[in-house]
Amino acid sequence: MLSTMEVVALTVLAAAVVAFAQYLFKKGVPKFSASIGGVMSLLGNRLVVAGALTYMAGLGVYLVALGSGQLSFVYPAFSSTFIFVILISHFKLNERIGYLRIGGVALIIIGIALVALNV
Repeated sequence: MLSTMEVVALTVLAAAVVAFAQYLFKKGVPKFSASIGGVMSLLGNRLVVAGALTYMAGLGVYLVALGSGQLSFVYPAFSSTFIFVILISHFKLNERIGYLRIGGVALIIIGIALVALNV
């Protein structure tokens, strides 16, 4: 059985890995066509494949955390994915992050902290 801090670390790691997978997906599908040809082109796109493998790795880490922690904590803590996505979007994709999104991320952080207080 893992300690609470180890479960937290694994959950945050899983969130970071899944967020990076989303970045790879975004880079791999800048213009997606919802057709059979479009879907087939995704299967050959190295960034999409890397994103899928990265996503599966994140899922593996998440499952380890879930197996050792409480669902009522691990799942809400996994919402830290949104924090990592905002950071990646800003620093790697040069997206502008407005005050409302920053406020939303602050609320997510507060929510995670409140859930963590009851572990």
